[in-house]
Amino acid sequence: MAKIHPSAVVEEGAILGEDVTIEAYAYVSKEAKIGNNVTIKQGARILSDTTIGDHSRIFSYAIVGDIPQDISYKDEQKSGVIIGKNATIREFVTINSGTIKGDGFTRIGDNAFIMAYCHIAHDCILGHNIILANNATLAGHVELGDFAVVGGLTPIHQFVKVGESCMIAGASALSQDIVPFCLAEGNRASIRSLNLVGIRRRFEKEEVDNLNKAFKFLFRQGDLKENAKQLLDNCQSENVKKMCDFILTTKRGIPVYRGKNNA
Repeated sequence: MAKIHPSAVVEEGAILGEDVTIEAYAYVSKEAKIGNNVTIKQGARILSDTTIGDHSRIFSYAIVGDIPQDISYKDEQKSGVIIGKNATIREFVTINSGTIKGDGFTRIGDNAFIMAYCHIAHDCILGHNIILANNATLAGHVELGDFAVVGGLTPIHQFVKVGESCMIAGASALSQDIVPFCLAEGNRASIRSLNLVGIRRRFEKEEVDNLNKAFKFLFRQGDLKENAKQLLDNCQSENVKKMCDFILTTKRGIPVYRGKNNA
């Protein structure tokens, strides 16, 4: 049974799961779908065709599913947000709905931890186990792989792809794609090393060693894509293959640290 504060507004048509809590002055639109054991805290707003997965928490004054900040967007377009289970969306986060330039939905996987004041723009696709620290800002169509971490005060340019288990350091500014399992920092951000802390939490030593050897081979002197082609032909590790495939398919390019113009 839902616990809805008398001052909250839940429009007729909204679908609420079991044991949902909606606190004072919160708002839930008629198209929203709220999973089981979800808490929507004071003043939060769930708009448009938004789905919130089970066991998630939407903190005070977060706004999920408002229209995109896209001048070509038309009100009649069907759009929304899909968030997986166990999400934590902290205070004043804004997550915009998608557009027809994507599939109409901004998508966030399971176990997301989105800290206060972050912004996730239209048509972003975030994998599982994502962490965004305070004031991280994702422009439209950004993609983050599983286990990616973005530090506070870091903006990411539209259409950028950040690979699986990447770490983007705080106060960076990212405008190009980041290879899976790597760490990037600086303004503009560039790849500096493997994200060793992140991959050691996920993989055994043998696989960490495989990724370390692959990183050294890929980012040695020479053409990055040629290095990736050579390594792809000879590697057995599926994770190393992910690194190579990412490099070979990038559209925005890979920012390689060259020792200048990178703070």
